[in-house]
Amino acid sequence: KGLELCDKLQPDLLLATDPDCDRVGIAVNQGGEFVLMTGNEVGILLLDFIAKVKKEQGKLPAHPVAVTTIVSTDMVDPIAKDYGVELRRCLTGFKYIGDIIAELEEKEGNADSYLLGFEESYGYLSGGYVRDKDAVDGSMLICEMASYYKRQGKTLVDVMNELYETYGYYQNATLNFGFEGEDGMKTMQKIMDTLRQEPPTEIAGAKVVGRSDYQLSQSYGDKEGAIDLPKSNVLEYRLENGCKLIVRPSGTEPKIKIYLSGKGATMDESLAEIEKMKAAAPALLGL
Repeated sequence: KGLELCDKLQPDLLLATDPDCDRVGIAVNQGGEFVLMTGNEVGILLLDFIAKVKKEQGKLPAHPVAVTTIVSTDMVDPIAKDYGVELRRCLTGFKYIGDIIAELEEKEGNADSYLLGFEESYGYLSGGYVRDKDAVDGSMLICEMASYYKRQGKTLVDVMNELYETYGYYQNATLNFGFEGEDGMKTMQKIMDTLRQEPPTEIAGAKVVGRSDYQLSQSYGDKEGAIDLPKSNVLEYRLENGCKLIVRPSGTEPKIKIYLSGKGATMDESLAEIEKMKAAAPALLGL
C-alpha cells in the first residue's frame, strides 16, 4: 500500500518500519520508479554520510569507531578505512553492537568516538544513548541524508551507485535450509560437525583462501589468528575471488542459514557470483 501511495503522490522517499519500530526499510524515487534499498546499502550510505559530514564540519572524533556484524557487507571495510574509522565486527544480533557501545563508554572512556552501528537486517543506530536498533533514530538520519544529497541534485540511489563505482560492486543474499523435528536437529549438528572437521578447499569453483571458526575462536589461512568474540556455532569461508560464505544454524528456528557475499567489477559480475554460490550451497551442506 505504501508503494501504491507513492505512485500517486511521488514523494522523494518512502520509509517503513516494523510494528515495534526498531527496523526501517526505504524505497527511493528514481525518476518516477521506486527503488528498494537493502539494509546493507542503507548502512553503507549512513556511515559514508555521517563520516563525511563530521569531517566537513571538523567534528570527526580523533579515533572514530563504527560497528557492524560478521554477516553484514564487506563493502563497509574500505569505506571505513578511507575515513580513518575503526570498524569493529560482532556476532549477529544488535545486542552485541550495544555491548561494544557499552565497552567504549565504560572500559575505554571513549563513547563519543562511536559513529554508527548497523546490521544487514535493517537495524541502525547512531550515538551511544540507546543500546538497541532504533527506527526513529534511523528514519531521522535517512531523511537528513536524503535532504543533504537532494540539495546536490542527487538521490540516495545516485550516491549508492557512486560508491559502487569507487569501491566495487558487493551484493549479498541469504539462504535458508529447513530441518524439521528431532532428526532435523541431529542432521543440522552433523552438517556443522562435518564442515568443521572436513573444511572445503573449493566452493563454486573458487579456492577457499581462509576460514574462521567462531566456536573455536580461530581464523585460518589469509587471516590467521585468534577471534576475540563470544563463542558461537558459526563457520566462515573466504574465497580467492573476494566472495564469502557464512554458515550457521538459526538460533530460533530449525534451519541452517548461509549468508552469501559476492564481489565483482560490475553489478552483473557480483550477482553472477551470488548465483554460483547459491547453486553450490546444497553440496556444501552435503544435501
